[in-house]
Amino acid sequence: MGKFGKNIGLWLVIIALAAFLYNIFFDTSFEPAGTKISYSEFITQVENNQVRQVQIEGHDISGFTTSNQAFTTYAPNDAELLPLLRKHNVQITAKPLEGPSLLSALFINLLPMLLLIGVWVFLWRQMQGGGGGGRAMGFGKSKAKMLNEKSGRVTFEDVAGIEEAKQELEEIVEFLRDPERYQKLGGKIPKGVLLVGPPGTGKTLTARAVAGEANVPFFTISGSDFVEMFVGVGASRVRDMFEQGKKNAPCIIFIDEIDAVGRHRGAGLGGGNDEREQTLNQLLVEMDGFESNEGVILIAATNRPDVLDPALLRPGRFDRQVVVPNPDILGREKILKVHIKDVPTTPDVDVRTIARGTPGFSGADLANLINEAALIAARRNRRAVSMRELEDAKDKVMMGAERRSMVMSEDEKKLTAYHEAGHALATVYSPASDPIHKATIIPRGRALGMVMRLPERDEISIARDKLEANLVVGMGGRIAEEKIFGAEKITTGASSDIQMITSLSRRMVTEWGMSDKLGPLRYQENQDEVFLGHSVARQTSISNDTARLIDEEVRALVDKATKDCWNILNEHEDELHIIAKGLLEYETLSGEDIDALLKGESIDKAEPPKKSKKPKKPATRRKKATATSDNDTAVQG
Repeated sequence: MGKFGKNIGLWLVIIALAAFLYNIFFDTSFEPAGTKISYSEFITQVENNQVRQVQIEGHDISGFTTSNQAFTTYAPNDAELLPLLRKHNVQITAKPLEGPSLLSALFINLLPMLLLIGVWVFLWRQMQGGGGGGRAMGFGKSKAKMLNEKSGRVTFEDVAGIEEAKQELEEIVEFLRDPERYQKLGGKIPKGVLLVGPPGTGKTLTARAVAGEANVPFFTISGSDFVEMFVGVGASRVRDMFEQGKKNAPCIIFIDEIDAVGRHRGAGLGGGNDEREQTLNQLLVEMDGFESNEGVILIAATNRPDVLDPALLRPGRFDRQVVVPNPDILGREKILKVHIKDVPTTPDVDVRTIARGTPGFSGADLANLINEAALIAARRNRRAVSMRELEDAKDKVMMGAERRSMVMSEDEKKLTAYHEAGHALATVYSPASDPIHKATIIPRGRALGMVMRLPERDEISIARDKLEANLVVGMGGRIAEEKIFGAEKITTGASSDIQMITSLSRRMVTEWGMSDKLGPLRYQENQDEVFLGHSVARQTSISNDTARLIDEEVRALVDKATKDCWNILNEHEDELHIIAKGLLEYETLSGEDIDALLKGESIDKAEPPKKSKKPKKPATRRKKATATSDNDTAVQG
C-alpha cells in the first residue's frame, strides 16, 4: 500500500473512532422539542384537562398539550402522578432509561490505556522508519531520495555537448549491466566518480543519465544534507545511506555539491567543524574501509575540486575524475537542438549561428536562452520562435535588456554613434580581429551602445597579433570621439575600454611573456591576501626597476595600439561617417549591414532577418582569426 493509501486508511479509522465516541457520550434518541415548564405548572395543566399526551423516561417527562404545543419537564418521585394522569384521560407512553452497554463501558475504562499504547507505537515506528530524516527522533536517517522511471528517466540521448564525459561514464554503465564481464578478468569498477566542472554544465543530469542507461536505482542527496547542529548526525546518515544502497545494489548514489562536506581537513577552509570532519571520516570509511560496498557506485559533483580532502580523491575512493566543461561550438549546437525540439520554430532558425554566437555558455545558459526566446515570441503574439526572437534573447542574456525608455539628447546619441563606429571601423581594418556580429546604439544594461564580435570557432589559445588587434579595437571608441568632437569633448564612455586595454596589455607583459625587453618570465606585483578576515600585503621579488620597466612596456603596447587606430581612422574617415550615420538611422547594424554600407550599397531593415553569415571584409584585409566579443559596458556621457 502506498503512502496515499496509508493516509486514507488512517483518516477512516479516526472518523470511525470519533463516531463511536459520539454515540457513547451523546444520546441521539428522540427528544420532543418544546417549552420547558415547571412540574407544578405541568400538574396544573393536567388538572385543567390541557394535556393530551406524555412520554415518561425516568424522571424526564415530555408531551403535547391539547393545543399541540410541545413541552418538557422534570418529575420527582410522585406516587400520585400516574393516577392523576389516568383520571384526566392523558395518553401515557413509558420508556425505560437506557444506560451504556457492556462493550461501551469496557471501552471507556480501557480508553486511557489504549491511547498510551497508540502513542508508544507511533514513536516506535518513527524511530524505526527508513529515510525519515525529518521524522521524530530520526535525525540519523539518510535524506537520500530514490528516483525511478516514474520520476522521469534520463538517458544519454538527453545529454548533449559532453561527449568525452559520456564516454568515460559508459564503462560504469556497462559494468552495472554486465558486472561478470569485468569481474571474471579480475577488474573492479571504480567505487567513486567525481564530476568536475563549472556550474550549469550538466553534472547532475549526467549522473541521472548513467542510472537511466543502466536501469538501476538512483539515490540523490546534497552534501549539505549530512551536516546538522548535532555532532555525529552526519556520520549516522552516511552509514544509513550506504545501508540503503546495499539493499538496492547494484545502484548509484549521487552526492551533489560534495565540497560542503568533503573540504580539506585541518586547512582552516570553512572553519574547524567537528561535525563536518566526522561526516567526512565516515564517508571515507564507507567508500574504502574494512567492509566493502560492492555494487554501490558513488558519483559526486563539485565545481571546487581544489578544496576537497586528498584522502577523498585517492585511488579506492574517488579515483576517477570526469571533467564536465563548458561545451564547445559543436556541443552548444547539440544542446540547443535538444532544448529547441519541443519549441515551434520558423524555417529561418539557424542553430549553428546561435551556437557560434554563444561562446562560454553552459548547458543551463543555453536552456535559459531558448526559454527567453519563447517568452519573447509569446509577448509578440507569435505562433513560432523565429531567428529574430533567438537573436533578441541572446542579446538580452549577454548584454541585458534594451532600455528604450532612456532619454538621450541628440548630441549624446551622435557621440555614442561615432564611439561605436570607431570600434566597428577599427575591427574592419584589423586583420586579426574577429568579424563584427552586431553594432548598436540602443542602451542595454549599463552600456549606451556596443559592438559585438563573434569568433568563427572556439579557440584554445590566442595569438599575439590577435591580442594586439583587440587593443586597437578597444581604442577605436575614444579616438573616434577625439577625432570628430575634439579632445575637450571626450567623455567617460571609454572607461571600460581603457580598463580592458590596461589589463590585457599588462597580462601580455607580466604573464604571457610578450615583451622583448622582459622576456618569457612571469612577473607578479604586490598582492593583498585575506587571512582570518584581515588583509595582509604579500611582498614579491619584483624590484623597482623591473616594475618601472613593466609600466614602460605596457605603455608601449598601448601607444602602438593608439597610433595604429589613429592611422585607420584618419585613412578611412569617410567610412567612419558612413557607419555612424547608419547607426543614427537604424540604431542597430549587423555585420552584413556594415559590409553593405562600406561598399556603397543600400540596406533594407524592413526585411526579415537573414541567417547570419560571416561578413566579408574589404580587399585590404586578410582572413580573420578568432577572439572574444568586444562589449563596451561603460556608461557613455
